[in-house]
Amino acid sequence: MDSSKVQPKLTAGLDIGDKYSYLCLIDQESGQVIEEGRLSTTPEAFRRRFASEQPMRIAIEAGTHSPWASRVLEGCGHEMLVANARKLRLIYSNKRKTDEVDAENLARLARLDPKLLYPLKHRGQECQAHMAIVRSREALVGCRTQLVNPGYEERSSPSAEGCPSAPQGASTRGPQSTSPRHSGQPWVPSWSRSAR
Repeated sequence: MDSSKVQPKLTAGLDIGDKYSYLCLIDQESGQVIEEGRLSTTPEAFRRRFASEQPMRIAIEAGTHSPWASRVLEGCGHEMLVANARKLRLIYSNKRKTDEVDAENLARLARLDPKLLYPLKHRGQECQAHMAIVRSREALVGCRTQLVNPGYEERSSPSAEGCPSAPQGASTRGPQSTSPRHSGQPWVPSWSRSAR
């Protein structure tokens, strides 16, 4: 019998935070909570906790830490479900929302039917590194564009209504230039005029 097809005996929900993550382990058959606890959100802490466990189904929400966390936990031999947080109304609209409750809800949904989590698959590590470069370049180009073209709309000449100190009917534009450049005559440098 293929061991990869064997149903895991435990299902875990892991609510991952920046410093700490909350774990809820549920028995697959009875639905009883076997263990609840907190662990550091680091690859080393995850490996210490999950490397020696029998293969289990672990559900986490998609977020900042989910790409590396899912890779680490898959490396420990567990089945990973990365839940699409935007589609989990049970979690995001829960009035009793805490990290512990979220971890238990993830575990219970994964136990009942993984499709309820709308699971997604993260890109590989190399592909994510390439995407980070593309997004960084896009952000830099956007910043440069704003620096080169600052407030394009603000540079247009103001209307008379926009200037409260201007007398009624007066133009808000400054005096017209008498420079030959603006008078339609060809411009001649001052040193060549004196040579004539």
